[in-house]
Amino acid sequence: MHLGTRNCHADYLLDFLRSTESDYLYLVGDIVDGWQLTKSWYWPQSHNDVAQKLLRKARKGTQVILIPGNHDEFLRKFGKHDFGRVTLAPQVIHTLADGKKLLVLHGDQFDSVVKFAPWLAHIGDEAYEFMLSVNRLFNQLRARLGMSYWSISAYLKHKVKNAVNFISAFENIVILAAKRHHVQGVVCGHIHKAEMREIDGFLYCNDGDWVESCTALVEHPNGRLEILHWIDLMKAKAPVSVPIEEIEAVGV
Repeated sequence: MHLGTRNCHADYLLDFLRSTESDYLYLVGDIVDGWQLTKSWYWPQSHNDVAQKLLRKARKGTQVILIPGNHDEFLRKFGKHDFGRVTLAPQVIHTLADGKKLLVLHGDQFDSVVKFAPWLAHIGDEAYEFMLSVNRLFNQLRARLGMSYWSISAYLKHKVKNAVNFISAFENIVILAAKRHHVQGVVCGHIHKAEMREIDGFLYCNDGDWVESCTALVEHPNGRLEILHWIDLMKAKAPVSVPIEEIEAVGV
């Protein structure tokens, strides 16, 4: 989500939260961007609205599970705590309606740069924020010309060999974690690339982000998983395959 940055699409996120109901709502890391907030404070009303909406959902019965990431790692010092219907935990296991179990975590612990060279990770974050700023201006121009949203950074991730190799290595390492926990798959974030596929017989799910892709991983009543691309759904103004009100679990 990266609340606290100019590149967070809080408007789309708020629309998603207002349009869906779920029994469980997993916030899979980097909910608040502490890295950027310590450098310059940015917290518009829309970001406050998102936070209030999440708390309102918890009060109305949704179990909200907050899993810290590397950008809000300050929350990790609290360990696992329950605050009513809001749970703070480093990782959890979610059981699908069909009985399969998924390990839910952010995934930065499997990123060697973040783990062993945090200074380099911060430099990379600055470069990424700059690219997102350029991307924001680029898409403002595209919007004025009546063109659809297009992510420069997502395009580069697919085209640059080192980025592709990093993503592939990350996915395989995360699957090893699923094997160690004796579950059937994993749900993670961190690399900002929404995807759902099978790797070595295990289900790999990345719910993407609300910075570039504006995606969420949802579970339908029968246990079927689906990645929703919210910008496309808003533009199409068409119902999804199962009424959104019936969605059982949501990963953000």
